[in-house]
Amino acid sequence: MHIGLLIYGSLETLSGGYLYDRMLVRYLRRQGDEVTLVSLPWRSYGQHLLDNANRRLLRRLQAARFDVLLQDELNHPSLAWLNSRLRRQVTYPLLAVVHHLRWLETRPGRLGTLQNRFYRQVERRYLASVDGFVYNSQATRAAVTGLVGGSRPGVVAYPAGNRFTHLPTPDEILARATRPGPLRLLFVGNLIPRKGLHQLLAALARLPRPTWQLTVVGRPDVDPAYARAVRQQMLRAGLDNQVFFTGPLPDPALAAQFGRAQLLVMPSSYEGFGIVYLEGMAFGLPALATPAGGARELVTAGENGYLVDPDDPAGLAAHLLHLHTHRHELARLSLAAQQRYLAHPTWDESMSRIRNFVLTFKRTNR
Repeated sequence: MHIGLLIYGSLETLSGGYLYDRMLVRYLRRQGDEVTLVSLPWRSYGQHLLDNANRRLLRRLQAARFDVLLQDELNHPSLAWLNSRLRRQVTYPLLAVVHHLRWLETRPGRLGTLQNRFYRQVERRYLASVDGFVYNSQATRAAVTGLVGGSRPGVVAYPAGNRFTHLPTPDEILARATRPGPLRLLFVGNLIPRKGLHQLLAALARLPRPTWQLTVVGRPDVDPAYARAVRQQMLRAGLDNQVFFTGPLPDPALAAQFGRAQLLVMPSSYEGFGIVYLEGMAFGLPALATPAGGARELVTAGENGYLVDPDDPAGLAAHLLHLHTHRHELARLSLAAQQRYLAHPTWDESMSRIRNFVLTFKRTNR
């Protein structure tokens, strides 16, 4: 089977969505499928919209001999109108791989509201232009269905967390959770507003300084203005001796951070799924997440973590202080977190769901 995958930029980009796409490509190739990447350059949203009038791109896709073309939904501004022309001129089906919808991200003020209304219309047009969907969570499926209905076929294939080896044993997890001293917190995500680092810093500013230390892993160059703002926030609050920025890390170094931490704290305003929650659970890290998006499908409040409103730094601080002073509770959550990871599908199991869906779709749409 010859499968095309349309993305922006490089498949090696560090984010959960690109990790999902990489794992899919690797799995398909191991099954003997030919996978051709079609990469469009990263530009502004407005420039991406101009791709819809790009005749060279249209001719390139017309000339391709794919059995199926997968499109990362991140590319929706480039394809919202182009797909309608493409579908009239090719025989292969178009399937969207949907990680999360842009219009669901929180944006402040009236301008943010207007932006999201615009994004909603563009994403609706794009989603209506494809033949089927690959979803990373039930929450993503519900969001897409809410926009364009449920008449098109789709499959939910969860991301997995099993890319790391040498996971801690239950005894090691217990010893780590009950170790005295400051609560060792970990934040893993690019420094962008949606990930909520500013809310975490606001929560930490409410706590006694000896009760915590935070390591932040993620790229600061995706939104440089935001990265500067959170560093200034940290300095104003006098937290600079307790917050450590590592930048992006290769897998071995990231695994070491997961192994040292006691709690993963990611108060994102929205996550289509949140692979990092599951990867943290592999190491026995309970997750402090928010109920916005797919985290609810992983994190059970009071069982393997907590769900806190993304705009509630006081509530987040209360949970952190409670876990600092009740290490037996942290230990219980930590063991349950790893058990939740062990019950989750592996990458191969999830990617096989996608391949089986593509095969069925291909047969149906000959």
